[in-house]
Amino acid sequence: MFNRKKNDPFFDSLAKIADNVQIAMHYANDFRVNSYDDLEEISVQMKKYETDGDKLIHELIVMLNKSFMTPIEREDILALANSMDDVLDGMDECIAHFDMFRLIDIDEHMRNFISYIVKSADEIVKAMEKLQLKKLVDMREHAILIKDYESKCDEILRVSIKQLFLHEKDPVRIIMFKDIYEQLEDIADDCQNVANTMETIIMRNA
Repeated sequence: MFNRKKNDPFFDSLAKIADNVQIAMHYANDFRVNSYDDLEEISVQMKKYETDGDKLIHELIVMLNKSFMTPIEREDILALANSMDDVLDGMDECIAHFDMFRLIDIDEHMRNFISYIVKSADEIVKAMEKLQLKKLVDMREHAILIKDYESKCDEILRVSIKQLFLHEKDPVRIIMFKDIYEQLEDIADDCQNVANTMETIIMRNA
């Protein structure tokens, strides 16, 4: 089905999108917020990653529109690209909320969320490397890990919100923290959607 000796430009494009997501997630994880100026800095940089991601998606769509033949269904290529882009969009929106809330209190629950999101991004990149090698079945192991990380984020959400209502008395802070927790869980869900899309591609093509 595939020419295994030749790189496919569509799979290469998907790998570039994954790389951008991974870099952005690691940046969010590694950045340390100590002041309001830090919030602005991370927000600006995350928007740049998001814009770069949009450009990569646009380039892929142009290539799809110009190509008569694609290695897998063009709808699957676009769905995979968009699902990865959703992860980046979600983190961009979440960081923007930190900035809007002027929230510099990054707690352990938030760091745990982001840690699993970073691990998911790492697995997405590994899966795209397998796709570039046309080893579709081998992508499944990465999809399974991503789903496992999402399940761990489900548990973090339950614990974090429970602890929030037990210990926080300020209603404004309750609203802000709950919003951030739920946004981070949504990003984990977006990662799971990437895994689901990968499994669909495997089912249809392997």
